[in-house]
Amino acid sequence: MNEADPIAETRIKKAPKDKRIAVIGAGACGLCAAKYLTQAGLDVTVFEIGTQIGGMWCYENDNQRSSAYRTLHINTSRDVTRFHDFDFDPDVQFFPDHRDMHKYLVKYAQHFDIVKRIRYNARVKDVRPLFDPMTEPPLWALEFEDGSTEEYDAVIAATGHLSVPMHVPMFKDEFKGEYLHAHYYREPESYVGKRICIIGVGNSACDISGDICATAKRCVLVARSGVLILPKLLFGMPFTDITRKIQRSWIPGGIRRRATRFLTWLAHGSMTKLGFKPMDSRAHVTSNGTIVTDIAYSRIEVKQGIEKIEGQTIHFVDGTAEEFDTLIAATGYLIDLPFISRDIVPLDDNRLDLFKRMTRPDWPGLYLMGFFNLDSALNMVYEYQARWVRDIELGEAKIPSAIEMKADIKRKSDWVKKYYRDSSRHTIEEEHVPYIRELKKSLKAMRRAAGN
Repeated sequence: MNEADPIAETRIKKAPKDKRIAVIGAGACGLCAAKYLTQAGLDVTVFEIGTQIGGMWCYENDNQRSSAYRTLHINTSRDVTRFHDFDFDPDVQFFPDHRDMHKYLVKYAQHFDIVKRIRYNARVKDVRPLFDPMTEPPLWALEFEDGSTEEYDAVIAATGHLSVPMHVPMFKDEFKGEYLHAHYYREPESYVGKRICIIGVGNSACDISGDICATAKRCVLVARSGVLILPKLLFGMPFTDITRKIQRSWIPGGIRRRATRFLTWLAHGSMTKLGFKPMDSRAHVTSNGTIVTDIAYSRIEVKQGIEKIEGQTIHFVDGTAEEFDTLIAATGYLIDLPFISRDIVPLDDNRLDLFKRMTRPDWPGLYLMGFFNLDSALNMVYEYQARWVRDIELGEAKIPSAIEMKADIKRKSDWVKKYYRDSSRHTIEEEHVPYIRELKKSLKAMRRAAGN
């Protein structure tokens, strides 16, 4: 899915003179947006609250928003993860770690001449409209922490949604030992010889379990829902390089999912035999190269839920109970937009009601990029989002009416509720094949509406 797309290469008109775009965040998404918009001739400034490029991929980033731990590797291969027009260095490992990713993004910014457009230590305090959306063209004011303000024709928030931990009161308040959210986990040495309970079954939970289980006194993984754990390698190849062959829009979604489940079964057998619940709804797959072996070696024991907590004693739904020194909660994140009023972008129940996951019907010129939970590599989707925004801001694409956008937002919300767990953690779930197809289809329609 990293090949160049015909829509991306469509000849575009000259950018509107002096049109200014603000991009908030210098992570992968913000850099991608800046690259596409500057190439189109738009005047772009990127605002980064810290001193580093790379966002979450910058280990111990001084912007305090990275959740990267020391042993973090990406879950998709380098060939699936890369931007379509910029390769990793040839000596980079199959599954790049956070150092590889940070180096890659720095080189990306340098290659496409984005670095000079980044303003570091620039914390945006407020984004507010200076126009009547019914009668005037967009104009947005950015207020900074130092009290200064600047005006822009459009604003792209690319700050991500993996920085503010979502705590479950039962775990945070009732457990009397050491408690931490997975966001703050960094290295395994602190947990040597301890009894550890890890809650969650996503990539972070499985990675952390594998990190500490060999030297912990006890390691229990609590999986409250069913899961499909993909291997990193199959037949000596990166698993995502194999599944990429079936990730085609012309292949029905049901067939794609069944093929993935079959290949996973071929590698690992039944997830239920490892102690996990059967899957009763859709869930994004987890990718881990060691956890199945760790379970087989009894380094990790899987539990299917917690009944109650008393002090440091955790009572599980299977009737057993035991004491733990540390509880690590990999329980997800809250969507965080501290610089945008809830009157402009509501955040009820941790839900973003956005057209094509990017814009509000009533506020043109304001875009949110990268606010989704995805079943594959993120960078390829950032590119499609960036092209979508670019063509609107160039006047090459005409955004639909508010009524049409609201109908589409409801359709997406209903789709999520139908197929995913009804929880505040699963409000922005997305599957990359149909989502990319949606973006391409809507962009074509918007270009036609604009006479292109």
